[in-house]
Amino acid sequence: MKNFSEKHLLIGAGFVGLGTARALKQYGIPYDQVDADDDLGGNWYHGVYRHVHIISSKRTTEFTDYPMPPSYPDFPSAAQMLAYLRDYARHFGLRENIEFNKVVKLAVPTSDEKWEVTFADGEKRIYKGILICNGHHWDKRFPEYPGKFTGELMHSKDYRNEEVLEGKRVLVIGGGNSACDIAVDAARAAKEAHISMRSGYWFMPKSMIGIPTVEFIRPWLPVWAQRILLKITLRIVIGKYESYGLQKPDHNIFEKHPTINSLLLYYLKHGVIKPHPDIKSWEGKTVEFVDGRKEEFDLIIAATGFYVSFPFLPAGLIKVKNNIPQIPVGNLHPKHKGIYIIGWQQTRYGVGPLVTAGSPNLCELILVQDKLVRPAGMIAEKIGMKAPNTHLADPMKALKSYKRSRIQIKLMPFLEKLFFRNQEYVPPSTEEYNRESASSVQYF
Repeated sequence: MKNFSEKHLLIGAGFVGLGTARALKQYGIPYDQVDADDDLGGNWYHGVYRHVHIISSKRTTEFTDYPMPPSYPDFPSAAQMLAYLRDYARHFGLRENIEFNKVVKLAVPTSDEKWEVTFADGEKRIYKGILICNGHHWDKRFPEYPGKFTGELMHSKDYRNEEVLEGKRVLVIGGGNSACDIAVDAARAAKEAHISMRSGYWFMPKSMIGIPTVEFIRPWLPVWAQRILLKITLRIVIGKYESYGLQKPDHNIFEKHPTINSLLLYYLKHGVIKPHPDIKSWEGKTVEFVDGRKEEFDLIIAATGFYVSFPFLPAGLIKVKNNIPQIPVGNLHPKHKGIYIIGWQQTRYGVGPLVTAGSPNLCELILVQDKLVRPAGMIAEKIGMKAPNTHLADPMKALKSYKRSRIQIKLMPFLEKLFFRNQEYVPPSTEEYNRESASSVQYF
């Protein structure tokens, strides 16, 4: 077993993984980085369909310290995003530190508070800690309905281009951004295009008065003011969703991720995409909806989201509820040192500014952990830090919290002495964890 106990292992080389690597290098923190793919880019490399473009603008998506090229449009394509990430890695010298085709099979805490990592090729290493940036758009969630559908059923993750749609009666399940993009593709290529939504969504055009909607919203406004502004504007620009055959939203704006799409409503008004409520059951190729209507389909594409998942961790180490890791701040373990879960949340706008601002805090936390007897997560829990109550991150709140948390991080050695005065620290037992195979996370 190779000993890398002075280093941390960074798992994942997607958007968040690269931004984290940049900060580690900047702070001089030794690390190795691995990725299961044969190149960097994460979801932008292996997991998107042909015509996808970002829904947040380039200004709200780019890393603050590395702007996208001026030639990029407001909504760059997947190819442009991948080129940007590769150029980012080149500029900051990150690629040479990444091992590709390196799959983490198991990561288990050791009795001396290190991490034993086993790779799919059989290699084992000891690390000081692990930084998990394995993304949240890969562990596919499929819907379950009574009966058995005998046509073709696929997840949106596996959709690549319109060729699979041609000449088919297609139903897309879901109301999120991927669902709407694929339904629009079906409107152009399929024999019939349908979309089914369990509930109402807030649909917004990609631009308003020539400005990307995510910039038009003005994130510095209070959320209540953003909601009023958007509701008034949407009523003027779009009207009632019911006039498109859609359900009225069952939640307030920003309580769930809004859907940014300018073409779905266009095709609904032209009758090219036919809207449906939730599915009641399916049998053979026939789908019955909760309103009693029945339709036959050749292909169903489930754009029904993903689980937040860490398949290389032993059962019971991390519990996940409503796609939220049930640990302080959603990032720190209260029992074990050296485990940091990063980038599992979805931001309302682009992720780049949050990674740029938040990664230095992570590095400060890693450095302060060396000054602590106990896990930083134990101290965070003691001072009242809890798991978030939503998987959606409010960018302005997040940026403000980074400023507060930096102070809290610096105070951790003092807080440990204050709250744990004269209390002996006993490292946690690791005997409960299976060291042969991972069982993923525990959901409840």
